[in-house]
Amino acid sequence: MKQRSLREIGRYKMLYLFLLPGLLYFIVFRFVPIAGYVLAFKDVTPFMSLEQMLTSDWVGFRHFREFFNSYYFWNVFKNTAVLAAWRLAIEFTLPILLALLLNELHSKIYKTFVQTVAYMPYFVSNVVLAGIVITLLTTNGGLVPTIMKALGGEATYLLTDPNSFRGVLLTAIGWKNIGWSSIVYVAAMSSVDPQLYEAASIDGASKLQMIFKITLPSIAFAIVIMFIMRIGVIMNEGWEETLLLYSEPVYSVSDILDTYVYRSAMTGSMRYSYATAVGLFKCILGLILVTASNVVAKRLGQNNMYS
Repeated sequence: MKQRSLREIGRYKMLYLFLLPGLLYFIVFRFVPIAGYVLAFKDVTPFMSLEQMLTSDWVGFRHFREFFNSYYFWNVFKNTAVLAAWRLAIEFTLPILLALLLNELHSKIYKTFVQTVAYMPYFVSNVVLAGIVITLLTTNGGLVPTIMKALGGEATYLLTDPNSFRGVLLTAIGWKNIGWSSIVYVAAMSSVDPQLYEAASIDGASKLQMIFKITLPSIAFAIVIMFIMRIGVIMNEGWEETLLLYSEPVYSVSDILDTYVYRSAMTGSMRYSYATAVGLFKCILGLILVTASNVVAKRLGQNNMYS
């Protein structure tokens, strides 16, 4: 068995060579840092040496109990859940809709132009994105407050308004990511047999019927896989944009687990162990969500991450 595996590796050595950079990335930046979660069960300070950290007292689940009993727990948990749900709804459904619209464009030049314009925001860094949003919304000559004032409304700074912050954040994240997320669906739709559409057209099917009877069922495998992958990263993505745009007046609706971890570890008392415990709790939630969605997909007879 071992010799057979070695022969297979030798046969496809170039493919394994292409795989190597990605594998090294996950080993160095994903698997090795897992060892750092041991700090969640210890009590360390920022200026301890590595030896002191490893030999420090074991405190068990003390940091977890402190977090669950803290004033911030329910607020950050609720905000994380709400923002994750909204981001899942926006970043999962709208890319499919965009891909369906692109699939209906018959002009190759126009389709390429629209795709390029839709993909470009993805390459804008989060810092630049935050700067654009702040510039547009500032009450000191910003475009949005100026329009609001011209229409007879009150020029308010939406980033400090708890009723508006989530909408602004989700709009910015959606604008940045939706075009790029649609690439997989566009590629999947390109593999659908055109004869299916021709036959449906002869039978008198409308465009909407073709979408629901041909297009969506044909790319169901891609939709399920992308949904599971989106579930897997929904707890991690979006925190940079939140950190760059939020402020104390909107903590009640914007403070999520990741921003709370950042504040606990990097500001104030710099409680590394406590912040690590909160981060580990968030990772466990993500694992539960991925496992549950994978099981549901399998029960429904769809492809999952392991088949």
